[in-house]
Amino acid sequence: MIKYIGSKRVLVPRIVAAIGELPAVRSVLDLFSGTSRVGHALKRTGYRVTANDHLAYAHVLARCYVQADARKVRGPAERLLAELSRLPGRPGYFTRTFCERSRFFHPRNGERIDALREAIAAKDLPPDLAAVVLTSLMEAADRVDSTTGLQMAYLKRWAPRALQDLALRMPDVLPGPGTAAQLDAVEAAACFPVDLAYLDPPYNQHSYLGNYHVWETLVRWDQPAMYGIACKRVDCRAYHSPFNSKRAIRGALRDVLAALRARWLVVSFNNEGFLDRAALEALLAEHGHVAVAEIDFKRYVGAQIGIYNPRGEKVGRVSHLRNKEYLYFVGPERAPLERACERAVAADGSAQLSLS
Repeated sequence: MIKYIGSKRVLVPRIVAAIGELPAVRSVLDLFSGTSRVGHALKRTGYRVTANDHLAYAHVLARCYVQADARKVRGPAERLLAELSRLPGRPGYFTRTFCERSRFFHPRNGERIDALREAIAAKDLPPDLAAVVLTSLMEAADRVDSTTGLQMAYLKRWAPRALQDLALRMPDVLPGPGTAAQLDAVEAAACFPVDLAYLDPPYNQHSYLGNYHVWETLVRWDQPAMYGIACKRVDCRAYHSPFNSKRAIRGALRDVLAALRARWLVVSFNNEGFLDRAALEALLAEHGHVAVAEIDFKRYVGAQIGIYNPRGEKVGRVSHLRNKEYLYFVGPERAPLERACERAVAADGSAQLSLS
C-alpha cells in the first residue's frame, strides 16, 4: 500500500486483535479510511466492512481493498494489468506537471503513468475493476516517487527508487463482500448502522488533500490548474476540514459521535493532535465506558529526515522522534473493553492502559 502519514501499518495487528475481544461484532464502519489498511485487515479477518472517505483517491483504495470481490475481479484485473504493462510511455499532463515543472517522478516513469492512465480512462471499466487497476497504478507510482512520503515537496536529488522502472502489480484484493462510500463523515456515520465504528480522523493542521494531491489528480484525471513549487491542485486552497482546525475539531468530532449508529467504538489518535487525551476521553465518555491503550511510536519518516529549506539545506533539528499513539475503546460494558485494551498493549512492554 502507498506510503501514508498516520498509517496504522504497525498498529493493525493490535487493532484487529483488540476488536476480536468485543462481543457480537460482525459489521464494522471504517469512517476515515485513508489507505483502507485497517478495513482491509478487518475484511481479511471475516468482518463485513464499510470503508468511507470523501477524497477520490481514498475512495478508490476502499473500492479495491474493501468492496471489490476477488472472485469477480482478479481474473479480469490480472489480464488488464498484463495488457497495460506492455504500453510504451507517452508524455502528457502528468509528465509536464509532476516530472518537469516539479520533480516528484523521473520523466521516464511520468510518461508511463500518462500512457497507462489514458488507457484506463478510455476503457470505461466497471467501477470495482477500475479501482483495482487504478490502485495498482497508484502503488506502482508510489514505489518510484522521489519524496519523503508526503507530496508537500520532493527531494532535491532523485531518490534511488525514482530511477527504477515503474511496474504494475496485482493488489491484494480479498474475496467476499464489502462496501466503499465517499461521504462526509457525519453523513456516513448516520447512513451505516454497524456493530462497531473505527475512527481515525485527521487530528492537526495538515490536510490529506494537500499531502497527497498527486494521487487525487491521478485518480480524478481532471488536469486541474495548479500552484506553487509542489504543483498542488488549486482546490487545495479552498478545501477546509474542521478536523484540520484547532478551533473546530472538538465540535466536528462531537457531531460525528452523535451521528454514529454503533454499539462499540474504537478511536485512534495521538499526542500531537489538537485534542489532548483528557479532552478526547471526556467526549468519548458521553457514549459509554472508555478504555485507553497508550503506545510508544516512531514518528513519520519526514521527522526522521529533518528540517530543510527550499534549497535542500538542513536548517533545523527535529524536537523529538517518538510520540504516543492512543487507542480508545468505548462501549456499554466495561469487561470487554478491559480485554480489548489488554490485547492492544500485550505486544509492547512500553504500552500502558487505563480505564474510566
